Amino acid sequence: MRKAVPAPVLVLGGVASVQGGAAIATKLFPQAGPGGTVWLRIALSALLLLAIARPSLAGRSAADLRLVIALGLALAGMNLTFYEALDRIPLGVAVTIEFIGPLSVAVLGSRRRRDLVWVALAAIGVVLLASGGGGLDGTGVLLAFGAGVLWAAYILLTQRVGAVFPGASGLALALVVGAVGLAPIGIVSGGGALVDPGVIGRGCAVALLSSAIPYTLEMYALRRLRAAVFGVLMSLEPAFAALSGLVFLSQHLRGREWAAVACVMSASIGATRDARRDELPVEPGATPTEMVPL
Repeated sequence: MRKAVPAPVLVLGGVASVQGGAAIATKLFPQAGPGGTVWLRIALSALLLLAIARPSLAGRSAADLRLVIALGLALAGMNLTFYEALDRIPLGVAVTIEFIGPLSVAVLGSRRRRDLVWVALAAIGVVLLASGGGGLDGTGVLLAFGAGVLWAAYILLTQRVGAVFPGASGLALALVVGAVGLAPIGIVSGGGALVDPGVIGRGCAVALLSSAIPYTLEMYALRRLRAAVFGVLMSLEPAFAALSGLVFLSQHLRGREWAAVACVMSASIGATRDARRDELPVEPGATPTEMVPL
């Protein structure tokens, strides 16, 4: 059955799953707060991936462990700042701003002068969002930028961890680090809501939609897709986020914000569609979908 489904459909299904999970997560904010929600999500994802990957620390060097710790902290910070941004600005806007992170990784890894065009186009998108007047919360915009910086670090660290840890074992260990690091913030923010069965149930749904389902779909899709095609498909994520915010959260973007989404998407497509394999390595744990893994 998996082989009968076109690989691009699997990728887009993963993108839709991630953004649906983000929309559900925002509905937990009134009860558990952004900190409690993100901790619940990462902790549940860690338990899930530990059961699947069964990682081992036997024979690992101190350098390997430092890599895992750095990845876990980047992952935790990325998700926390992203959720805090979601509490202040629309989902589509937050994802569009955060998407500057992986776009920067793709462009900086290239040696082509024409990529400066895509940098300029992405900058126009950012300016459109930042100069939109009083419609956007400034703190939310800064948090989304911070999440983008951490997303870029997450991608680079995931590639390094993936080179020394088999399968998803490195990511599973990083999730444990992230869950431990976020525990104080999550417990203070979520309080008693973290033991509420309804909150835990929705947290499980978020963990599945944001990690297990998209990660599995990407794993199968990447076996049949070129890196450049995968990058183009992932570039549609800001649009999916905007549509998810509209459908599930009734977040209506203005014309200026839709134009910004289009600029960033176009820049990302342009930067990835002609990329050589050595310019845009693709690992399941390092893809844009994994931005909310977790």
